[in-house]
Amino acid sequence: QVQLVESGGGLVQAGGSLILSCAASGRTDSIYAMGWFRQAPGKEREFVAGTNWSGARTYYADSVKGRFTISRNNAKNTVYLQMLSLKPEDTAVYYCAAGRIVTTTRNDYRYWGQGTQVTVSS
Repeated sequence: QVQLVESGGGLVQAGGSLILSCAASGRTDSIYAMGWFRQAPGKEREFVAGTNWSGARTYYADSVKGRFTISRNNAKNTVYLQMLSLKPEDTAVYYCAAGRIVTTTRNDYRYWGQGTQVTVSS
């Protein structure tokens, strides 16, 4: 089993920035891909960013490309999501996910964190 714990969410004004962290524990050797998803009230959970465990491959949703950066620290088994130039439409619960392949598809990720709220005020 793999446990994922997110942190770093909060309230920020439009144009501001936040860094989310996701710490993985347990059978981390079974993880190849890490991703961030988000879910706004009344909407489907959507892909935000993903990376393989070496960090050589990264993927982003068009809506965050150029503003968000996914990165990882292998020594700490931690993945980060740096979010710049935040917009009110970025408001959502952000979830960390882990799986065996890097995809944008929610169902391809086996393990999920509990989520962290990000609220961007206008």
